[in-house]
Amino acid sequence: TDPADGLDAPATSRRQEHGRAAVAHGRLHHGEQQLIRALNVAVALIGILITLPLWVVIGVLIKLTSRGPVFYLQTRVGYDARSGGPRREDSRRSQDLGGRPFRIIKFRTMRTDAEAGGAAVWAKANDDRVTMIGRFLRRTRLDELPQLLNVLRGDMNVVGPRPERPQLVQELRQQIPDYQLRHRVRPGITGHAQVHLQYDTSVDDVRRKVHHDIEYIANRSVWQDLIIMLKTLPVMFFRRGGW
Repeated sequence: TDPADGLDAPATSRRQEHGRAAVAHGRLHHGEQQLIRALNVAVALIGILITLPLWVVIGVLIKLTSRGPVFYLQTRVGYDARSGGPRREDSRRSQDLGGRPFRIIKFRTMRTDAEAGGAAVWAKANDDRVTMIGRFLRRTRLDELPQLLNVLRGDMNVVGPRPERPQLVQELRQQIPDYQLRHRVRPGITGHAQVHLQYDTSVDDVRRKVHHDIEYIANRSVWQDLIIMLKTLPVMFFRRGGW
């Protein structure tokens, strides 16, 4: 039995095959992929235009309440453009990140020395690294607004699995059999997992989100993206799922 996953080898293998089959079933034609991408870009453009005054207000509040820059840039692992390739390529990817690294943009919600030790650390409830305005931004998910720029750059979509830091990706791939399948689509600002679950604080939390991510990829469509976008609004307005 693998203590990290709580499953024996055959069960783990069956889960991997089931995940692969679900993702393969959800693979879209080029035209459908282009339509989903066009929807996400259009929503990003409209979102930036509508919320731009809010960006200014948030930026001023961040500068007034803490030292440091308004924006926070961090390397995340994104879309694996090779995912449509032959199955035999998978064995060659075990030592790489499994996706293209990119710089994610967020409003800064933590002190500038939050990860001074260099190690990736999950945020937790009542985390003292989070600033006063940062706590509000995280609860309403407004800290994610600048990622609309990542959508326009092609790094992300509005809807998709959340991208993670390289160090955590390497660790989580060893502990969660289906984790790599999340990189079969562009990462998102929001997603099927985000509208149902809270921020990650443990591997078990990530494991639950991976289940939702694979379900999203298997049933991916323009309508599903629209539904998830609409479901994100209550998460923001009623401050569900964050801290």
